[in-house]
Amino acid sequence: MLHIGIIGCGGMGSTHNKAYKSAAQKHDVAVVALADCRQEFLDQAQLTWPQAETYTNGIDLINKAHVDAVNICLPSHMHTDHAVRAMEKGIAVLIEKPVCITEDECKRLLETQAKIGTPVMVGHVLRFFDEYAFLKKAFDKQLYGELLSIDMKRLGGDVLWGFEDWFHDEKKSGSVMLDLHIHDVDFLHYLLGNPDVMEIETEAFPSGLINHVVAHYRFASVRASAEGLWDPSPNRPFEASFTAVFEKGKLSFCSSKNPSLTLTLPVENDNPQPLMRFAPLHSDITDVTMTGLDPYCKEINYFTECLIEGKPIEQATLQDGVDAVRLVLKEQNYRKS
Repeated sequence: MLHIGIIGCGGMGSTHNKAYKSAAQKHDVAVVALADCRQEFLDQAQLTWPQAETYTNGIDLINKAHVDAVNICLPSHMHTDHAVRAMEKGIAVLIEKPVCITEDECKRLLETQAKIGTPVMVGHVLRFFDEYAFLKKAFDKQLYGELLSIDMKRLGGDVLWGFEDWFHDEKKSGSVMLDLHIHDVDFLHYLLGNPDVMEIETEAFPSGLINHVVAHYRFASVRASAEGLWDPSPNRPFEASFTAVFEKGKLSFCSSKNPSLTLTLPVENDNPQPLMRFAPLHSDITDVTMTGLDPYCKEINYFTECLIEGKPIEQATLQDGVDAVRLVLKEQNYRKS
């Protein structure tokens, strides 16, 4: 059996916890250890895995629990220390995005993995959403010809639920740029590599923390943009979208619409064809983002299968996660220059 430890049992840790419960229906896997400094979150997580050991410190779990892999769902500035310690112990790692928030941490993570060879995956879950996977397929197979332009957005309300308000400390979260915007940055890098040209516009809360970024890129012949927003109002509904214009058609996705993905052909501009609708949710699963838990189940299943079958992790690798962080750091430096 594959033994899993979850470090951080808040919002994303809870989501991963549910995804492992789903994975256990297909694979010989169980969460056997849980770590969080808040007893109420440990108690809630343990309802799913009553036999799991509990720890109030993630490093203690890594040092003491008998686990094959850990999921690190902590505030972003805590990712690197926990991931490095797990790798040093020979424990496989799934780290939530962003994998880290500084260049020094990027180097430390890559150097540790190069030395030890521990499997590491980064939680860039966008790759596991059906709509984004279809976009990647359309791009790779040129289903509608060459890609001409792509615009991506992730817009939501201010984040007030973080432990000790860590989202609003730039040294802990990296602002909206490294927390929210990085999803689209990773996906653009996944599609197109590094941009040849970029221009960055930002706005900030009165505190100076960046809450709005609009990035414009040029990838060879492809024009692209990515917008990320923490609206000053925490009540703004979250919405993710993209518009990808190909030579022979336009793919449009919006998480708040049903159908969520449509194709517009040149001769049918006023009648887009529905390609994808929301997957139905099981009644016992909370709708965590956009189309619910399903993408997280796919992400966890992929990670689990790689470990059980001894296959290399090729999707959302540590290098992928570092590449996305480094691109956002370049955006931050562009803004300051």
